Amino acid sequence: MVQQTTQAEEAVIADGIDEEPVENNRRSFDGWRMQAVAGFAALYALFHMAALNGVSISDYTGITIPFLPQFPMETWNFRIVHIAGALALGFVVYNAMMFSDSDEPSANESNIWGKVAYVLLLPALLAVGAGLWFARNIASGTLPEMGGLVTWPAFAGSPLQMQEIWYFGLPLLAATAGGIILGWLEKAPRDRFRVSDIVLAICGVAVAVYLIAVYGTAARNAVGTPFVPMGVAFAATAGSALILELTRRVAGLALVIITGVFLLYTFVAHMLPGILAVQSAYTWQRFFGHVYSDAGILGPTTAVSSTYIILFIIFAAFLQASKVGDYFVNFAFAAAGRARGGPAKVAIFASGLMGMINGTSAGNVVATGSLTIPLMKKVGYRPTTSGAVEAAASTGGQIMPPIMGAGAFIMAEITGIPYQEIAIAAIIPAVLYFVSVYFMVDFEAAKLGMRGMREDELPKFNKLVRQVYLFIPIVILIAALFMGYSVIRAGTLATVAAAVVSWLTPNRMGLRAILKAFELAGIMSIQIIAVCACAGIIVGVISLTGVGARFSSVLLDLAGVSQLLALFFAMCIAILLGMGMPTTAAYAVAASVVAPGLVQLGIPMLTAHFFVFYFAVLSAITPPVALASYAAAGISGANPMETSLVSFKIGIAAFIVPFMFFYNSALLMDGTWYEVGRAGLTAVFGVFLLSGGVQGWFLGRRAAWFIRAGLVLAALFMIEGGLVTDLVGVGTVVGVWLVQRVFRPSPDATIPVRGAD
Repeated sequence: MVQQTTQAEEAVIADGIDEEPVENNRRSFDGWRMQAVAGFAALYALFHMAALNGVSISDYTGITIPFLPQFPMETWNFRIVHIAGALALGFVVYNAMMFSDSDEPSANESNIWGKVAYVLLLPALLAVGAGLWFARNIASGTLPEMGGLVTWPAFAGSPLQMQEIWYFGLPLLAATAGGIILGWLEKAPRDRFRVSDIVLAICGVAVAVYLIAVYGTAARNAVGTPFVPMGVAFAATAGSALILELTRRVAGLALVIITGVFLLYTFVAHMLPGILAVQSAYTWQRFFGHVYSDAGILGPTTAVSSTYIILFIIFAAFLQASKVGDYFVNFAFAAAGRARGGPAKVAIFASGLMGMINGTSAGNVVATGSLTIPLMKKVGYRPTTSGAVEAAASTGGQIMPPIMGAGAFIMAEITGIPYQEIAIAAIIPAVLYFVSVYFMVDFEAAKLGMRGMREDELPKFNKLVRQVYLFIPIVILIAALFMGYSVIRAGTLATVAAAVVSWLTPNRMGLRAILKAFELAGIMSIQIIAVCACAGIIVGVISLTGVGARFSSVLLDLAGVSQLLALFFAMCIAILLGMGMPTTAAYAVAASVVAPGLVQLGIPMLTAHFFVFYFAVLSAITPPVALASYAAAGISGANPMETSLVSFKIGIAAFIVPFMFFYNSALLMDGTWYEVGRAGLTAVFGVFLLSGGVQGWFLGRRAAWFIRAGLVLAALFMIEGGLVTDLVGVGTVVGVWLVQRVFRPSPDATIPVRGAD
């Protein structure tokens, strides 16, 4: 919000940027319900912080408390608990449908579906009890062992398998299916729990209890084979359904539909022709046993969400609790607000900083756009442009090192390339993106004759400089990473620093504020964990069917015709797979389908994954499904499709730069300092020319169509980065400059010819 200033204090512009936006289907508890949910969310986040740093109560007290996990946990168990906690918390917090004040029932309203949901508590609890009974049997030492591992489960038709089916599998599936269906039917006030959601939360716990018990036995060796234990197949089926339902609630239908297409493909692939075909059909038991393993849901996406992503969500929550986000935005206003079209340039800086940390383009639009978009409209930008600038800037935060919205950590997990190398390689591409967006909004402001904001409308820069210590947590994070500390240790140090630095501000973090930050982190993590787990289902389908390898063969065939055509095809697939999906899920899926094919073309691993990552990120501003643009249009009041088209135009340089990775690896810091420096400088000049050509502004005046074409052509030569292409680009710019300076053609002029009448 924008606060009214007084004569004594005119510096406050941003206030409330750090407040977490409340979705229309999120419940709003009070009293004991709020305390219970807040406590669970805080414990969930604390569990991850303790597990990642290997801290347990017994380390300090010497006392082992039953049922509390001891760290370090076994990897699979940790990821299973990570997903189960998000499921339980997510179903309690997020309603199946959007709330509407007009039809919200009263607290005493009789609801037949709520009574039906009570019946489903019985099979859900039975599944939990059966899982605990199996765990007790496994730990009893009475079962036979093979190679030091308990043999589990029994063979088909044995009494133990019958118990799995009748006391665990069927009750679990019945409760899961019934809870999802009743979620659409049962109504409850926004401040109350729904029984159907409690049922689904219990089912998530049942899945975790059983899998943790059974995956500790020899049964893990059967995962992905036709001999998957029947109980594992039941648990994996229910777990996948729960993940899909929670993803629908927190991220919409887009990712769920895409995942559904992949699931359908698994069971019909043997009937399809061409590259989509597989040799034989997959059984339900084999597929779901495979998908809930480290080749699918428990694979790279969950590995990253359970470590790096949740760690940086906790870091972001601590920054929010100490109001650092407000400082970032006010600092951006003080630094850039006086320039022409000031609020648009503020949006670039502020949204880039915030988006780098929070990891979601649409969420960042909502957080900072509520302030910057109205101010852009106030100084003269059209509503469509205002929303588009915010969408483009927020999307750019996902490619800004060192955090890159957690994308760098996923890339490191998938490729095995050290994180530091990825963060360094991202510097020039990020600079090119934001320089391009800056010039685009600057030229737009110049064309419209806009002013900057007045001195009395801006925070006092001198005052904000005295608070520059608020950047210390981020400085510590960057320094620790490049000093060789692990990502987990660096993130933990930065989080502690955020709490310490808060003591230098009015927003001091005591015990209550720290617990509140952990609670906020637990709630914030729900969406990204659900999305990563859902993307893991797609990764599991790809790894089981081998469809990614067949796409690679298509790229190889296209490369035989033209490498540029193969890259264009890869770009289209990456954008298509990323439409409607958060960045992390979009990249994870595209990295499984597209990146291996690019590597087979001979493109270096880092270049191939950066290529895919960029276009997965840019899907947020690519029509027709542009989540960031749609979120911005909701604030600006503009048409969503028009906003997405303009945001695509503003971010146009980002669609060109990835192709240049292929032709000039120096843009990814691969080369000598001279090569990297020359490539960076000429590319920056190139995006300046590209912005001028797209906006039609050159040498302080509007440009004719042929001037614009010349600028775009010169830009492409300059961005490419070779010595010959740089010389051609410079020659083209000189020619364009002479035509503009000598003939001064009007924007609608034809090509001037000397001697013409």
